[in-house]
Amino acid sequence: MAKTQTPADRIAELRQRIDDANYRYYVLDDPAIPDAEFDQLLRELQSLEAEHPDLVTTDSPTQRVGIAPSGTFAEVRHAIPMLSLGNAFTDEEVADFERRIEEKLGRRAPKFSVEPKLDGLAISLRYENGRFVQGATRGDGATGEDVTANLRTIKAIPLQMRGSGWPAVLEVRGEVYMPLEAFKKYNERAVSVGGKVLANPRNGAAGSLRQLDPRITAQRPLAFYAYAVGVVEGAELPPTHSQTLAKLREWGFPVSGLNDVVSGAEGLLGYYSGIGKQRDSLPFDIDGVVYKLDDYEGQREMGFVSRAPRWAIAHKFPAQEQSTVLEGIDIQIGRTGAATPVARLKPVQVAGVVVTNATLHNADQIARLDVRIGDTVIVRRAGDVIPEIVRVVPEYRDPHAPQWHMPTQCPVCGSEIVREEGEAVWRCSGELTCAAQRKEAIRHFASRRAMDIEGLGERFIEDLSDLGYLQSVADLYKLELDDLLEMKRRADERDGTTPETVKSGKVATKWAENLIAAIDHSRTTTLERFLYALGIQHVGESTAKALAAWFGDIALIRRLPWPLFKRVPDVGGEVARAIGHFFDQPGNQQVIDDLLARGVTITDTHAPNAKLRDGLDVATLLVDLEIPKITKIRADQLASAFPNVQALLDAPQHNFVTAGLPNDTAISLAEWLEDEEHARLLGRGGESLATLLSLTPEGEVAAAGPLDGQTAVLTGTLSAMSRDEAKAKLEALGAKVAGSVSKKTSFVVAGEAAGSKLDKATELGVDIWDEAKLLAFLAQHGG
Repeated sequence: MAKTQTPADRIAELRQRIDDANYRYYVLDDPAIPDAEFDQLLRELQSLEAEHPDLVTTDSPTQRVGIAPSGTFAEVRHAIPMLSLGNAFTDEEVADFERRIEEKLGRRAPKFSVEPKLDGLAISLRYENGRFVQGATRGDGATGEDVTANLRTIKAIPLQMRGSGWPAVLEVRGEVYMPLEAFKKYNERAVSVGGKVLANPRNGAAGSLRQLDPRITAQRPLAFYAYAVGVVEGAELPPTHSQTLAKLREWGFPVSGLNDVVSGAEGLLGYYSGIGKQRDSLPFDIDGVVYKLDDYEGQREMGFVSRAPRWAIAHKFPAQEQSTVLEGIDIQIGRTGAATPVARLKPVQVAGVVVTNATLHNADQIARLDVRIGDTVIVRRAGDVIPEIVRVVPEYRDPHAPQWHMPTQCPVCGSEIVREEGEAVWRCSGELTCAAQRKEAIRHFASRRAMDIEGLGERFIEDLSDLGYLQSVADLYKLELDDLLEMKRRADERDGTTPETVKSGKVATKWAENLIAAIDHSRTTTLERFLYALGIQHVGESTAKALAAWFGDIALIRRLPWPLFKRVPDVGGEVARAIGHFFDQPGNQQVIDDLLARGVTITDTHAPNAKLRDGLDVATLLVDLEIPKITKIRADQLASAFPNVQALLDAPQHNFVTAGLPNDTAISLAEWLEDEEHARLLGRGGESLATLLSLTPEGEVAAAGPLDGQTAVLTGTLSAMSRDEAKAKLEALGAKVAGSVSKKTSFVVAGEAAGSKLDKATELGVDIWDEAKLLAFLAQHGG
């Protein structure tokens, strides 16, 4: 029977899914789930936290807005946070919202400023003495990204305010969006020249503002509407929101002509209905309307909840639905290897758009819906952007239609598609060879903590991949100066950004020479960096370091079956399987061969750690294989009865009973061994035991470090060394350095401006070291 999920577990799961969705939406501009599903997840989380207030934490998605900046642009801290709005989906929720304001303020039918909810990107514009000086995205609500140069390219945004009487400092907030007709024409031009089309107007606006090159932003048809103000210094604004918007229009800011002022719940719902009727004919995408209490005095009295104002709410439109036929299910592989089922549909018009594909999210969702090829299905444009299948119409089903199952191989590279126990997402395990994952694999491979190829940024990775210079990470070591120069020329021609100097025959080469030198420099590396650079699922820096320390040689590691990886401390079955799946893929092995053949040299190869010998026996192998019913006691009985793995493989079932196993355990083992993959895995394990025993030195094990078995956490700023240096010194003395504080933490090193980790350590009673104590300890132990 499945274990019942506790509220704490469900809250943790919801937070992770919401954080992942926010990262993909706001940072990668590549949303993974529809808005309706996101809203549902957030509402469930809010409900659970309301029922269990002791489980609310400061890092919950309900306590913030959006996601942190990507780091690509400079950070801008908002003097007044840019909060998001709560959502209403029914007339009753709107009536409740209006009634709460009536009761709080003691007014009947208060006035509201109402406006359409545009689907774009929220920004703030700072004006000093009427001149535009800085623009930023909303980011996480407290900190955004400085996109001033890009915003200057949008003609709708005034660089100098008109008229007079404006404040010395004024922050104007609004939405950058892409008009539908402009979006359509942009994509038509892109198709005509073989360029990249934009997925939809919302993503087009977000992606355009986050271009590193403002010249690219300038080519995008962006528009802007103002809808609020933030900081105001040196003048008084009118006492109501609607009057302030009128003043902004006088000062040269575009404000939607659909804005209005209404009274009470009846006025709110009437506006919602009216805008809904106009929705399909509007020149821009909207996903609802926004209601704001009009007078600022009332707003101040209503105040805020943790995440949103009490005086404003977004009333979302329902997703529109139609029925059609499911003609097939394809698998799309994302840039991180996630395998997402996509429905191929008989074309149908939904919410004014012809839909031919719809997301099915994952295999579990398909099973829940019991959707089968040939079914009549109900399709909804969830959030009015990403179509999804809502349900099946069972009465129209062919009674012989078979159930759908996830394919076993990646449609892109042929590698195995795997799913970890308890996970919803299936993944392609061909991390190094799958074309769908190529750019992400190269980005990770070249990152500072991996192979550290300085100068190989996102733009070069995109262009080198798109233009055919890189089929895998190993191709980096084939690049020559002429390849980089040719790539740059072709990319500039494609984008229409060829510099005038190049047109006149002057080609800059220094950047390419530096990049070639950086690639050459990265050829010499350590085993832990090399393992981390491969991008194996679940293998972060600490796991890569442990694998390197315990096994010592890539030639050995790449040939081990997954159960042997569990011999490394802190590597459990899930991580071990991920490592094994990675090295089981011929494509990944070929890329490693290519890397080594092209001059990548690992400088710290060594014999396996002598501590390994303690677990290099048949009984431990049988336990690590996780064979049903084979406990440590049963494994010891089998190891005593059979001299080696081959003898166990050759034995008939009754010999297992003779060895001491109960009959049901013997049957379970025999059934497990009947699977050819299981038998082959056990055989490989036996061979690997012999190999490891021959390579692992006998004799005394090195003395334990003074911090062996202890877990440390670093927080704040150290003056004598960087955090990375402190981490390396602690690890050299045997400590494990973790990123978060828990009951298992042995001590926390707290530098200047230590934050929440220090608070958590104090709360849990964890030992706290200041920098002086750390330095004294390192001096005492030669660190």
